[in-house]
Amino acid sequence: MTDTPADPPGLDLDLLRPFLARELPGGVRGELRAELIEGGRSNLTYVLTDDASRWVLRRPPLGHVLATAHDMGREYRVMTALGGTDVPVPRTLLIDPGTDVLGAPWYLMEFVTGIAHREVAPLAALGEERVHALGLRLVETLAALHRIDPAAVGLADFGRPDGYLERQLRRWSKQLEASRSRELPEVDRLHALLAERLPVSPAPALVHGDYRLDNVLVGGDDEIAAVLDWEMSTLGDPLTDVGLLVMYTELAGVGGGIIPYAATAPGFPKADEIVAYYARLTGRQAADLDWYVAFASFKLAVVAEGIHFRFQQGRTLGAGFERAAEMPPILARHGLSTLKEH
Repeated sequence: MTDTPADPPGLDLDLLRPFLARELPGGVRGELRAELIEGGRSNLTYVLTDDASRWVLRRPPLGHVLATAHDMGREYRVMTALGGTDVPVPRTLLIDPGTDVLGAPWYLMEFVTGIAHREVAPLAALGEERVHALGLRLVETLAALHRIDPAAVGLADFGRPDGYLERQLRRWSKQLEASRSRELPEVDRLHALLAERLPVSPAPALVHGDYRLDNVLVGGDDEIAAVLDWEMSTLGDPLTDVGLLVMYTELAGVGGGIIPYAATAPGFPKADEIVAYYARLTGRQAADLDWYVAFASFKLAVVAEGIHFRFQQGRTLGAGFERAAEMPPILARHGLSTLKEH
């Protein structure tokens, strides 16, 4: 007799299957199976399959969940609104805001075929010309997002642009405190400097909040097939997305490679080219870019500290979390260096 495979952590297929059979158009055909997709460090992502179809399910992480983070409804709403625009997103299928099925809110979307480039070597194997073109397409897709009129896609009330940067700093500071288990003087210093040097935001736009190469799927034609991970999206300062994208391209020289990132592969556009191309496509000048890059470093440091906190509690799933504790000070030093304070 063959043993039935165990459910992945965070899913109960015995509860999930009847829910999908009832709520999902077309229902479920045959056995429902699930596999956790490793690589993400925040919300949990699973591929579901039956005898005919594949879908993707997203739910919050297990255990320590920060207030305002991991918002399933936000992700689902923005992807639904962007369907049919120039920003490629998976088609959304259903959302369950309750906790009866999985113990947390979750949603289901279509499965999109593509590669999320997380490692340098596979991307570098494409060759510098293809890597460079892919980097420019990443900028083009970001520019397309920032050109969208939020009201035209039903997102006029998706956020409060006024005071966006001040609220972002408060939010990330609160999330740091909620995960704090040790002294982090460099992270605290970076936060203080960011508060002292707060820039004036340009005209608001739809902001992804975590826009980077490994949060998109790249199709076989090297086109961007889908933009993923919209949990931090809102109406706000579009230069926060630009600063984050630039920050990730700079990680090759940060911390001796502890933070590997595929966009450091040879050929990927450098910061100056990214900023100039974005400005040409949108008409937006990236003023005070150092502040936005440093802010991106602070955000990632806070995320890393939250991962470290969950890892200490034994509430992370998958591999690669054991060195998370080293990341916040390294990222803070990068932010301080960007602000010419280290």
